[in-house]
Amino acid sequence: MLRTPSAVRDAERYTAHNYHPLPVVISSAEGSWLTDVDGRRYLDCLAGYSALNFGHRHPELIRAAHEQLDRLTLTSRAFIHDQFADFCRELATLCGKELVLPMNTGAEAVETGIKVARKWGYQVKGVAPGRANIIVAEGNFHGRTTTVVSFSTDEDARADFGPYTPGFTVVPYGDLAALEAAIDGNTVAVLLEPIQGEQGVVLPPEGYLPGVRRVCTERNVLFVADEIQSGLGRTGRTFACDHEGVVPDMYLLGKALGGGIVPVSAVAADADVLGVLKPGQHGSTFGGNPLACAVGTGVVRLLATGEFQRRSAELGERLRAGLEGLLGKGLVAVRVRGLWAGVDIDPALMTGRQACERLMERGVLAKDTHGSTIRLAPPLVITADEIDHAVAQLAAVLAG
Repeated sequence: MLRTPSAVRDAERYTAHNYHPLPVVISSAEGSWLTDVDGRRYLDCLAGYSALNFGHRHPELIRAAHEQLDRLTLTSRAFIHDQFADFCRELATLCGKELVLPMNTGAEAVETGIKVARKWGYQVKGVAPGRANIIVAEGNFHGRTTTVVSFSTDEDARADFGPYTPGFTVVPYGDLAALEAAIDGNTVAVLLEPIQGEQGVVLPPEGYLPGVRRVCTERNVLFVADEIQSGLGRTGRTFACDHEGVVPDMYLLGKALGGGIVPVSAVAADADVLGVLKPGQHGSTFGGNPLACAVGTGVVRLLATGEFQRRSAELGERLRAGLEGLLGKGLVAVRVRGLWAGVDIDPALMTGRQACERLMERGVLAKDTHGSTIRLAPPLVITADEIDHAVAQLAAVLAG
């Protein structure tokens, strides 16, 4: 008897319905492959929204976690543990920044970035108390806390969660003139995703990110880059900003930083920015815990070799070629940067949800977003043959 139907029913019965998962129940995984409770295998083309950039159960990261589990898992930041300095130093070096502030989730990193930008605005820029403003982009996704959904333009994420936090100005993504016009004397930061993931892997217009960097420098405003999904090798470079030679004032990191094992996030910036925080002004009991730091250091060391960035760039070109070959055969648009793709299906054929359900039936797991768009973000350990397999299954779904 199959176990999946009853497991799905139990999950639906005992949990709040804040997600609409595919009806698959995973019990084990390795590399790019998942196995469900009935023994069926699936190619993972979501990678936990980039949290699994290094695949499931990467041996070096699992070893680091096991070794740390046998020694020490938590102290709180009331004390210093022996994994903390290595993690912060090596991550700061990877980012080219002076300081790191470890947290747990991506949303916490965004909230931290907002608090730091405001405090910098008051203490360094001289903005009047309570007047700080941050510019964000339409179509943004920075998390689901009450502050973050206050400036979301996605009504599903925002509706009925007010009253909303003030202090944000929304401008069209990719419109440099609108962004520059929105800056005033109270603007402390521009907060952007270099690539808008939840929106459907929307790439910035050429020259947009360098323009944002220039404007922020000229107007004495912090450029805060949310690289939680796009960073750490996903796009073929360490950071998506690297594709245009842009260095933000603050990186917001998460997802892949925990190696798919524990939630790890961080803010990286120079001392003139992160140095505005003093003891007691911000923190987290679990932020920078020993287990997180041990795994996070392992992640940083994997990235320091450049292997995963190269794999993403090279295999991303194979993914691009395969997907572009389906244009006019059920696909109406394809956006690819490294091993990250937004695929727009002809809405006359099916919705994105229907496409993902049919891919699941063919042994490939992906995620829909916004109507007839699906996202593909396989682990960076995927092989060329596996990419070809995923594209072939999508082609079969589109052909009906």
